[in-house]
Amino acid sequence: MGTTLVLGLGGTVDYEVRWDADIVGSLAEQYGIRRTELTTMAPIVDERSLVVTILAFVIDGAGGERFVESSDVVKQFADRFTTEITLGGTGVRAGIALDRLGIPSVQHLVSIDDHVRRLMPASISWVSSATEDTLDPHLIVQYPAGTVVRFDDGEIVSPSSNRLIFANDPPNRSMAIAPELGDALSDAGAFLVSGFNTMQDEALLERRLTELDAALAQLPADALVYYEDAGFYVRRFAERIWAHLLPRIDVYGMNEDELQEYVARPVDLLDPADVAAALLEVHRIIPVPALLVHTQHWAIAVGPTAARHRDALSSAVQMAATRFRLGDGFTAADFEATALLPKNAAGGAVVDTVEKAIPGVVGVSAFKINTATPTTIGLGDCFVGGFLVDHAPVREPQL
Repeated sequence: MGTTLVLGLGGTVDYEVRWDADIVGSLAEQYGIRRTELTTMAPIVDERSLVVTILAFVIDGAGGERFVESSDVVKQFADRFTTEITLGGTGVRAGIALDRLGIPSVQHLVSIDDHVRRLMPASISWVSSATEDTLDPHLIVQYPAGTVVRFDDGEIVSPSSNRLIFANDPPNRSMAIAPELGDALSDAGAFLVSGFNTMQDEALLERRLTELDAALAQLPADALVYYEDAGFYVRRFAERIWAHLLPRIDVYGMNEDELQEYVARPVDLLDPADVAAALLEVHRIIPVPALLVHTQHWAIAVGPTAARHRDALSSAVQMAATRFRLGDGFTAADFEATALLPKNAAGGAVVDTVEKAIPGVVGVSAFKINTATPTTIGLGDCFVGGFLVDHAPVREPQL
């Protein structure tokens, strides 16, 4: 088996806005937004429709990712808030989490600019398909539980914290594959594939998947392939991914939002019977060796090889919890300290029951963390990074 971790396929520059319910409420009033028009599914063509979508997610306490007609909408909205510029994309955030433990990785990037050069940790190297510098920022909105947004039509209150992503990113939509990817994969112990969800041209997607197939020919046969699902802008495109990659995917990950999209119904995440039924249903749709669902309460893997990933699952939950309580700036010591925190009892009850109900299932309860300033951005990405700790070369913790 190879020794490097190769993470892809596309990185982003993120504009993380600091949530301010008063600003959001004033925008709702300014645009005359009514509660009856809140929806998460309408096209986002301007700032008004962006605010409509944000409020619709907040009222349900839900998270998601949506396409915006223009990057100018993202910049216009972000300019109203205190905003931090960070690096995103599942592979990049997973790599940053691994860097906190002294674990290097190789990134596959599709865009580059001075923000990437400035913010990428020194332990991360990259191959890139970009031929010039571009900047198409992703708007990241995270809101806390219990936030109240007041406007002319009353008020809404979020039942839980969550994060939203809005973007118009041509390089990630094109997802060009770097010619050097195959060589990078030749010494890989694990390969993370994510990012195809933003593509909107089916013929181009098919071409990229064919190019990825060619690069995968150089991946060692015993290397782990982890595919992380995401909010597909065109949901049926997921089937094109499966046609090419299912025979090679070892672990297929998704969060609760994606689980519910696939089973086309709400899932009560604290009802073991409902969870078990949803897991079996989505595994029938996506028949991989290990299908992994990570949520705020638990992470559970189902499939014939699920049991071999118990330690990786524990590390993944620990990494996501560390980011939740401390944000990006955590250390290896912080990561180890998280393991000593109490577990979520309700999540543990679900795990125990589902493990007994479905042969071969393994699960891990989330941690019970009380913080006034939770970080909901990038938890799934850090979860993936934590999972890959188990497949990394010998690390030297930065204690």
